Amino acid sequence: MEVFWYILIAIVLAVFFILDGYDFGAGIIHLFFAKTEKDKEVITKSAGLFWDSNEVWLVAGGGMLFMAFPTFYASVFSGFYLPLIIVLWLMVFRAIGLEFRSHFHYQMWKDIWDASFGVSSLLLALFFGIALGNIVRGVNLGSVQNGIATQESHFFFLPLWNSSFSPLTDQPGVIDWFTIIIGIISVITLAIHGANWIILKTNASINEQLRTLIFKLNIVLAILTVFSLIVWQVVKPNSLDNFFDKPYLVVFPIIYFTGLIGLFFIKKFKKENQGFIFSTLLILGGITSSLASLFPVILPSTNKINESLTIYNMAAEEYGLSVALIWGIIGVILIGIYFIVQKKLMAEKIDKMDYH
Repeated sequence: MEVFWYILIAIVLAVFFILDGYDFGAGIIHLFFAKTEKDKEVITKSAGLFWDSNEVWLVAGGGMLFMAFPTFYASVFSGFYLPLIIVLWLMVFRAIGLEFRSHFHYQMWKDIWDASFGVSSLLLALFFGIALGNIVRGVNLGSVQNGIATQESHFFFLPLWNSSFSPLTDQPGVIDWFTIIIGIISVITLAIHGANWIILKTNASINEQLRTLIFKLNIVLAILTVFSLIVWQVVKPNSLDNFFDKPYLVVFPIIYFTGLIGLFFIKKFKKENQGFIFSTLLILGGITSSLASLFPVILPSTNKINESLTIYNMAAEEYGLSVALIWGIIGVILIGIYFIVQKKLMAEKIDKMDYH
């Protein structure tokens, strides 16, 4: 039962990053490349028409996490309190940037909320990548100091950074050079995904320019991918052991590299949805590969005093998981129906659709 809920939550969160990921990416593209008012308007709509429904998946994933792994939920939300509050405020400013932009037709007003939308999207992509970096790196569970745990074995609290800015210390911070690398990879990946979404859903004047941009960003992403795999071995030796012990897990890195390689042919794609499909594979493969490398661990411990958090020592009682099974499936089906209906209603280009 623990494995079922782990897989279901992983799917829901992966769907969130695929769907809301193109909103983040659209915001990044909007911030740096949208110059004309027409382009700014259609790119804003490409995110604004979908962001609220896309974030339903995050709420669903959080609710399932609270139900299936309540101790893990409590541990993570207390330990990562500072970055989570930052993420919350960034999501608020991204949303109001989208919603407030068209309320008044003054250029200064539009510029303020354009900046809110773009900067918030950029920082959200960065912080979600940093969060993934923290998960794969591990944390100081129990806040061990001088070999003595100062908190319960499943609790921790991280400062935003420590003085050494290093992931190799006994008490790392949220932000260090390793998590920054993963954060940059996240920003580039979501920028590619957002650019593909803009190409798919709009007739923006920069669409051809975006194809060239995707190709260039993909080169940078390929280099950073190789570099991150090398430094990951420095930060956490034997981090790839799961793929050798369970060869079937290699399917997830294959998904990632299929997306990565496919995007090098972005200029040759004749159908506008092809690029979006490959960037979707990129996100899906990246998230699932990271989780597969840890399984069944969900949060590694960086000390030898307290064991890592796993789906088995963090799960709710069997009875609770069983009772929630039916309602969880019903909830996912309802969200799926909502998603399908919305996407069918807005299946075409959105340039002439009225956001408000």
